[in-house]
Amino acid sequence: MEDSEKKAPSVIDRYFTRWYRTDLKGKSCEDHCILQHSNRICVITLAESHPILQNGRKIKNINYQISDGCSRLKNKVSGKSKRGGQFLTEFAPLCRITCTDEQEYTIFSCIRGRLLEVNEDILNKPDLLLEKPSTEGYIAVILPKFEESKSVTEGLLTREQYEEVLTKRNQQEEPC
Repeated sequence: MEDSEKKAPSVIDRYFTRWYRTDLKGKSCEDHCILQHSNRICVITLAESHPILQNGRKIKNINYQISDGCSRLKNKVSGKSKRGGQFLTEFAPLCRITCTDEQEYTIFSCIRGRLLEVNEDILNKPDLLLEKPSTEGYIAVILPKFEESKSVTEGLLTREQYEEVLTKRNQQEEPC
């Protein structure tokens, strides 16, 4: 391939750093991807290896109602400092996704921070989650505390480390 034919990097690749958390809450292959922008905002998405994105699965339902008293859809932020957003810990559930085979998956925040928004578009068009998980099919946007913006990625995997995990899984007798 000649240099002139090389594809320009996508907006995601250009402005975001990909971080990963694998086997969330001990559930094999339930991997999440955190896209961290240079302005410290983080976009939570499904990692390519997540079971929802495998084997031609279809989504039946996406629910941001976490418990009787907590709906991520009721999150309201205001002002420059984004006051009022729900504060999330690393393992705070963001939503529950049910596939047509009745498998249910809980998607977690993966990082500490203030919930800026959830992607309501995927409620009306769940296929966005399957077709464009890193862009229009994102789950939520989180803003870490300024003083934690450097340490927020501690415990997360780099792209290279994530690919090593995938390679090891593929070498096992029972991959995801």
